[in-house]
Order: sequence, then C-alpha cells, then structure tokens
Amino acid sequence: MGAEEALSYLVRQAATLAVAESLTGGLIAAAFTSVPGASKAFRGGVIAYATDLKQGLLAVPRDLLAREGAVHPDVAAAMARGVAALCGATYGLAVTGVAGPEPQDGKPVGTVHVAVSGPGGTLWGKDLLLEGSRERIRVGTVHEAVDLLEGVLKASKGEHSG
Repeated sequence: MGAEEALSYLVRQAATLAVAESLTGGLIAAAFTSVPGASKAFRGGVIAYATDLKQGLLAVPRDLLAREGAVHPDVAAAMARGVAALCGATYGLAVTGVAGPEPQDGKPVGTVHVAVSGPGGTLWGKDLLLEGSRERIRVGTVHEAVDLLEGVLKASKGEHSG
C-alpha cells in the first residue's frame, strides 16, 4: 500500500507531510490518515477547491492563476510549496486538475498535475491525462500522487522506486 510505505519513509527520515488538494477533495489526506500511526508524519492539509483559496491560503501567485488558470503544473508546484509552508511540513504534496464532467480553463477532462515540494525548495512533478469517470479520475489521481511521493522519498534514501 503506497500511503503506508510513504509514511514509513517519512517517519524513518524524521520528515513530515502536508497535502493540498483540489479535484480529489480530501481523498489523499484520507489515504494517509487511514494508516495507523499517521500522526507521526502527517501534519494536515488544505482542500483548495476554489481558485481564490489557492491564492489566499496556499500563496499561488495571482498572475499565474490569471495567466494559466488553476489547472497547470506551476500551480500544482506553488500549491505544494504553499501547503508545506502553511503546515510547517518537510514535504508538500499537491494536486490540481479536471475531474469532469466538463473541461475547465480550456483543459480536457482527465488533465491532472501533481507536485511534491521537498527540503530546500526541491520540486518534483507529474503531468497526467487520466481516462474514465469522474470518480475514476479522482481515485487515479490519489494513486498517482502517492506514487510520486513514494518515489521521491525512496530516491532521497538512495533507493529505486519500483
């Protein structure tokens, strides 16, 4: 299970995690908090469904949102940095995208951007085009986000994700 493994890596590294979610609406936080002992590494998160909350709570630049809309890799990166700072966490994990049923900001349904911010401002990202129902896109986003974080944490310990 990805969330359990990611939390295990965080605990071993004495690191913490915060999440910023848009299209998943709290599903990523639920994946982490369903693991017994999650409080050793999971700090909390923000469900910034509305664009103005991305700016107001997570410090996503207004000009970036005006220029690109809420569904963009740089927005995910800013959300990841912002939630880590807001929650005092070592790592920030963020997702933004379009679950449907309609396109948003000119982006097709299934467009998803995932970002992880780490120590020293290091950033990792993943851009996805998922298919299926709204629920399938949301659940797929959770798996992809947890997988990216797990890969980052494994790499930081010199291991290969697999």
